[in-house]
Amino acid sequence: MSARDVLPGQVLEVGRRAFRTYGMATAGVRPDPDFLLIGAKRGGSTSLYYALLDHPRIIPLFPAAGLLPKANHTKGVHFFDSNYTRGMRWYRSHLPSRVTRSRAARRAGGSVVVGEGSPYYLHHPLAARRAYENVPNARILLILRDPVERTFSHYRERVRGGAETLSFEEALDAEPQRTRGEEARLVTDPGYYSYAHEHQSYVAQSEYAVGLRRWLDHFPAERFHVVTSEEFYSDQQRVCDSVATFLGLPPAPLPAAGKVWNPAPKAELSPEVRRRLTEHFASHNADLEALLGRSFPDWAKP
Repeated sequence: MSARDVLPGQVLEVGRRAFRTYGMATAGVRPDPDFLLIGAKRGGSTSLYYALLDHPRIIPLFPAAGLLPKANHTKGVHFFDSNYTRGMRWYRSHLPSRVTRSRAARRAGGSVVVGEGSPYYLHHPLAARRAYENVPNARILLILRDPVERTFSHYRERVRGGAETLSFEEALDAEPQRTRGEEARLVTDPGYYSYAHEHQSYVAQSEYAVGLRRWLDHFPAERFHVVTSEEFYSDQQRVCDSVATFLGLPPAPLPAAGKVWNPAPKAELSPEVRRRLTEHFASHNADLEALLGRSFPDWAKP
């Protein structure tokens, strides 16, 4: 590897540290986020977040991509799950300042909103309480995917990253042992991080009602807006318009409607495993439907 190959990464890291130091020094003039996109992982949260950033009155986190040599804006901070011990000054260092927001509002012709998308928030046992204690006025967004498809996609993401060597069925069977006791440890040790809880909980992260109920214990129901990835990919404009309305903004045309972020190659799930997962998730989906007062007709039924 030549010095030319190393230099851009070094420069980027130095720039990140400089912006973070400045952001922390000015944390007091950086307002709370207006919304949190809390999940679900492999549910379309990245595509939804960047589609929302196409709205002229939804602005990115700090620093914006143009201020550093990176292709995309930052999506999530992962503060209320994995970085909570860094403190609120560190969290606020990722948020635009009042001056930045005012300038953006003048350009856009109306007030602007800011949010972040950290999909592990839905599953982490302490994220909801932490968020409520620190940003109690935030609105909560979720994009949920057919749990069978999400589970399989989560597994395949780990395989593509070289982090999973088991077959899908083996990974499903190993999950209870891999994650045993991890949630309890996360609750009792605020500084603990669990790789297994975040990355090997293929089935558990698709049991949406469990995580959502924790958030509903802290935030009022009217503060939530839930869409599905099936709805989103069927009509991105309509879904983004519904989110804009929820955030108190007028609809705006999407210049990049139809773009899919983090797509994965298609793969076939065996009928036996699909049946196993569909039956497992049936009661969880019914619980979710009762919790939200809506159905999910696009999801697999036993």
